[in-house]
Amino acid sequence: MVDKTIRGGRMKIRRPRLPRTRQGQRRLVQTVMAGCVLALLPATWLYVSTADRLRTTADAPRAEVAVVFGAGLWNGEPSPYLAHRLDAAAKLYRAGRVEVVLVTGDNSRKDYDEPDAMRAYLTQHGVPGDRIVSDYAGFDTWDSCVRARKIFGVDRAVLVSQGFHIRRAVALCRAAGVDSYGVGVDAKHDVTWYYGGTREVFAAGKAVLDAVFHPDPTFLGPREQGVTKALARARG
Repeated sequence: MVDKTIRGGRMKIRRPRLPRTRQGQRRLVQTVMAGCVLALLPATWLYVSTADRLRTTADAPRAEVAVVFGAGLWNGEPSPYLAHRLDAAAKLYRAGRVEVVLVTGDNSRKDYDEPDAMRAYLTQHGVPGDRIVSDYAGFDTWDSCVRARKIFGVDRAVLVSQGFHIRRAVALCRAAGVDSYGVGVDAKHDVTWYYGGTREVFAAGKAVLDAVFHPDPTFLGPREQGVTKALARARG
């Protein structure tokens, strides 16, 4: 902690001093190392808990539902990262590995509608509109997972997201009661990718808290039959 004092009308800053004794230095190093370990524990939990749950579009297990998480819009259209997720979901559908696609994203204001943009993109890429279900209150990953289970009745799904996010998505959906496998979509290692990877380190801490305490999502609302009806149509 920096100590600030005023002497003779001037502010003098006293910077913290490092321990001078070997024992004090050792304790400082141990404290720093312990802090680093604690900071990395949530990320370690994500890796360990999802080690056998990651797949590709080619070997993803068959499931009734694929869940695609929102990733931003550019001028009302899916961002490149979101488009890659939707491409993977469309591929899963065309390959017969999923029957229905649940698109979950942010529609907290009238001029920003991720789910409808995602739906439009999927229909343009071969997924029938009656096989797409929209969740307009997927404000973050935990909200999307909880709503998939409690609102749409999804108990097993293939999740689709970028590689840097998919482990957290799988871990949280499993904590919410959805038996999940994840398809991590490859992405160009640009500024957005590095930002996303860095963000995940900090988001892992919140993920642990969500998994332990199971907070209610921002908006829950009544049960919806969209997925049930879409599956019924898929089966004729």
